Amino acid sequence: MKFKSFKSYILFEDKNIIAINKPVMVSSLLDRIGVQESIQQWSKDYLDTSQLCHRLDKETSGILLIAKNPETYREMAIKFERREIDKTYWAIADGRHYFKNLTIDVPLSVSARGRAKVDKREGKEAETDVTVIENFKHFSLIQCKPLTGRLHQIRIHLATQNAPISGDTLYGGSSPFLKSIKKNFKQAKDEEIRPMIQRAALHAQSISFSLYGKPFKIDAPLPKDMNVFLKLIRKYDHE
Repeated sequence: MKFKSFKSYILFEDKNIIAINKPVMVSSLLDRIGVQESIQQWSKDYLDTSQLCHRLDKETSGILLIAKNPETYREMAIKFERREIDKTYWAIADGRHYFKNLTIDVPLSVSARGRAKVDKREGKEAETDVTVIENFKHFSLIQCKPLTGRLHQIRIHLATQNAPISGDTLYGGSSPFLKSIKKNFKQAKDEEIRPMIQRAALHAQSISFSLYGKPFKIDAPLPKDMNVFLKLIRKYDHE
């Protein structure tokens, strides 16, 4: 997969912080093998004093904050710990749902294989507020606001509500094909049919916080793959 220059992903930058629209299929942190691309490496190449304030899953797109100096990194770390940073994600989930200001309060832990799991005995507190933005016949566009920051939190929380994220086969989501929603779908000869989206349809859409007395609200446009997926279901998956 080809990536653009780091600078092309920057949504906002000042003397203390950088906000980028992270592309899909690039890790936040350096790969242990040290071979794959990472936001951490890109940001270090751009500014050697930079540090990631948080992380996103490899296949999740959207807003990622990067501190440009140690003082700002410490300040942001405190804000994340105190839950003083509001994050909003958009997810396209399988099924038609009607969540409205629903708080999913399900403790989570991480398995030895690095997967999140529901763990009501020894899991850590995990909360996500969810509200459906738009309904379709077989899908729902859902706004998710994580109040905690556990591994794969939104993905598994939605799965517990029978609303797994489309394309998220790790946690029960389907691979969504156009032929299942488009009437008179015709496949070209020798054409490989690909899913409408080939990763979990999850995007970090906006973030709000205050830093050194200045309020910030930064939005990230949807990436091409999720935007196309949304356009297709708006066109073909209505009643």
